[in-house]
Amino acid sequence: MSIKIALAGNPNSGKTTLFNDLTGSSQHVGNWPGVTVEKKEGRLKDHPDVIIQDLPGIYSLSPYTLEEVVSRRYLVNEKPDAIIDIVDGTNIERNLYLTTQLIELGIPTVIAINMIDVVRKNGDVIDIRKLGDALGCEVVETSALKGTGSEEAAAKAVALAKKPVSKDAPSVYNGSVEHAIAHIEESVEDLVNPQYLRWYAIKLFERDEKVLEELNLDEALKNHLEEHITACERELDDDAESIITNQRYAYIAKLVQAAVRKKHTGQKMSVSDRIDRIVTNRFLALPIFALVMFCVYYVSISTVGGYVTDWTNDVLFGEIISGNLSAWFESIHLAPWLSGLIVDGIIGGVGAVLGFVPQMLIL
Repeated sequence: MSIKIALAGNPNSGKTTLFNDLTGSSQHVGNWPGVTVEKKEGRLKDHPDVIIQDLPGIYSLSPYTLEEVVSRRYLVNEKPDAIIDIVDGTNIERNLYLTTQLIELGIPTVIAINMIDVVRKNGDVIDIRKLGDALGCEVVETSALKGTGSEEAAAKAVALAKKPVSKDAPSVYNGSVEHAIAHIEESVEDLVNPQYLRWYAIKLFERDEKVLEELNLDEALKNHLEEHITACERELDDDAESIITNQRYAYIAKLVQAAVRKKHTGQKMSVSDRIDRIVTNRFLALPIFALVMFCVYYVSISTVGGYVTDWTNDVLFGEIISGNLSAWFESIHLAPWLSGLIVDGIIGGVGAVLGFVPQMLIL
């Protein structure tokens, strides 16, 4: 029986490069059923019994985009044996948001910290042991571009798929939120696959429409769960989905603070940053804006722009063009009405408009 491993990650995290490195030419490209989202799968090199499924790049498992719907449907319905979560090490805090959601699915997960060569070049340090212990996952350093670490990540994923290791899930939520989620788990444990119980409970807390539609809970149970959710919302003065998002980001911030050391945290500000700090200052911004606007209009209207406009109107069109043209018309005895039409009407009108061009260019 084939082992199915899903590759998940944010867009531009190096996921497709890693997929190509793992599968080589053994790939099949098509579309997911019913949608135009590209579907790519292949066989792991030297392991014909291992199928690698490259999921679309997503930021979360919330069903807001087609890519997110397709990815989550595959992870929940197709039940892969393991997940390799590709995390961009240079944007680790943003990428870990999806990671926490994938772990909640209960599927054995290997975290591949990608672009580790760039992380080291920047002088940053990621403690993969601390990261792995906190998240309850295997963590591997990879560089998809250089082709390092990908085989190790795949090997760990295959090993977990064959013999899953039970580890404690991270404590992302706290207080009344965790209490409400635990109560939801107890209430629906007979309705869902035990492996996905935690994920379904969190989605019910968020009032996820697709999960509610799938489970089709009876009204009594739905109202019972709503009481717990509403109590949390009143206590924390926020909606359920925002509560989950905020606590997830708070957990990630603590995790990153403990496991990641940035070299440039206290570096001197660049010239651009210094300028931004001054011109966007809450007290100085408006006076600076007023001063800049005054200088712009002073230069374009009162001084340089005014001089150039006056020269264009009075000298260029008034004396040089109109004067010479009038003298030439008189020399050829052109009818006065026609001469006036051309000189005063056409030339004068065009000149009056073009006289403002220098001011507009300066502005």
